[in-house]
Amino acid sequence: MVERSDRAPLLDWEEVPSAEKPGGAAQSAAKERLSSPSNSRASLGCSAPGFGWSGGLGGPTPSRSVSNADGCSAPPATSSTPAGKDEVLRTDSEEHPSDTGSREVSLEDRTVKWEEKDQIVSVFVVTFNTRSGNMLEWCLPKDMDLEGVEFKAIASGSHRVTTDFIYFRKGCYFGLACFANMPVESTVERGARMKSVGILSPSYTLLYRYMSFLEHQVRLQLQSPGHYSPLEAFYEDKRALLPPSGDGVVTACPANAWGAAINHSMHPEMKITHPAGCMSQFIRFFGEQIMVLWKLALLRRRILIFSPPPVGVVCYRVYCCCCLANISIPGIGVAVPEFRPFFYVNVADISALENELSYVACTTEKIFEEKKDLYDVYVDNQNVKTCRDGLKPLLRLSTADREKYRKLTEQRQMLLYSQEENGDCVSSEEDLFILFFLEQNNRIFQTLSEVAGSPDPTLTQESVRAMGLDPHGDRLFLLHLLEIYGYDTLLVSEQLCCS
Repeated sequence: MVERSDRAPLLDWEEVPSAEKPGGAAQSAAKERLSSPSNSRASLGCSAPGFGWSGGLGGPTPSRSVSNADGCSAPPATSSTPAGKDEVLRTDSEEHPSDTGSREVSLEDRTVKWEEKDQIVSVFVVTFNTRSGNMLEWCLPKDMDLEGVEFKAIASGSHRVTTDFIYFRKGCYFGLACFANMPVESTVERGARMKSVGILSPSYTLLYRYMSFLEHQVRLQLQSPGHYSPLEAFYEDKRALLPPSGDGVVTACPANAWGAAINHSMHPEMKITHPAGCMSQFIRFFGEQIMVLWKLALLRRRILIFSPPPVGVVCYRVYCCCCLANISIPGIGVAVPEFRPFFYVNVADISALENELSYVACTTEKIFEEKKDLYDVYVDNQNVKTCRDGLKPLLRLSTADREKYRKLTEQRQMLLYSQEENGDCVSSEEDLFILFFLEQNNRIFQTLSEVAGSPDPTLTQESVRAMGLDPHGDRLFLLHLLEIYGYDTLLVSEQLCCS
């Protein structure tokens, strides 16, 4: 008998308690997914220019499941009635288009197919052994290279917390693992049993869909070790099919898909499940310092965030930092390094980070602070610091920074008032946060492009103020920006030196 999750209804891959009617839990879960506000917007599995990436080598791959309207995949095996003949024929024709028919695929179809690519490439269980330390206990497929995943799924210092969740990167894939620590009366286990259940996928933006399932499964593993059948069923339903060739498969986000969908979804969505809310917690935690992080993110610096466990909330800070650097103007940011979210990293990732030009990550290991060649900016709780002399002036807030933060705070208060007084359930703090910085970034680069294309390509105090920047306090930031984004033809007025 499996207990019902306290976070969500039982999912299709979980066992149904005998007290319920067969299929009732699956139907309840499907209804919950279809009616959930978080699924009312389709989520692009691609990234905004300069945001990061969501696919790895080979990219996402076709699903074995039937997709619902909300982009979730419904397992064919749980259907109580067989598919109709028309549905079978339609599915077959979609997977094997006629040679005589048109092979032209519309942008909308390509985008929808991309959005559905949330397949799982691996599922695993990690345990802590009092003699051997972290160990990979079980996984599917058996031949999957999961070396080092045991140190990502159970973060350093996790023995201090009861539950946690961790986003991480493993090779060209992204992972989500749910950890739990249960006291036991066992001298062999030293009074505590610790396990983590996780998955790997080509995209991190849709991993949240399986958070409740993983939470439930890790509790099951603690209570009944070795019970893998729900995980096996889950993998069989959701596993990615890797085709022998990429013919007819969207292996990377179409370059024009972002522009077409910009009004539909302004950012790759990662459902926020932190009780306090990701964006509001991020703003309260860093306060005005988010304006410093915004500049550093836009400059594509290597940002490493340190915090003791729990890791989950810090992974959301990584996500929020990435959202600061969104740009939706076509062609802008194409030549600059991608701002890559690595999420949780440990000492095993040092060699990978050495080769990265731009990233944002978090860690629980204090030893990283000594590895100054691995990062440009080190964030210790709310303390943002750097050992790079050229970046130290950027840590000081300008007048324009404080003004922008004041406007952001006012907009946030207005939204909260609207939600409370008018029952506004459509707008969200996440959208407000994303759009605020997206519009600010677009404002900067739109002005730069206009000045660069004018007969006198000189940045004056007026043009800098038009960007929402301080002509004096943001001068160094502006110079870094011009260099990184390749505005070589722009001249800077001498007035900016003494304004």
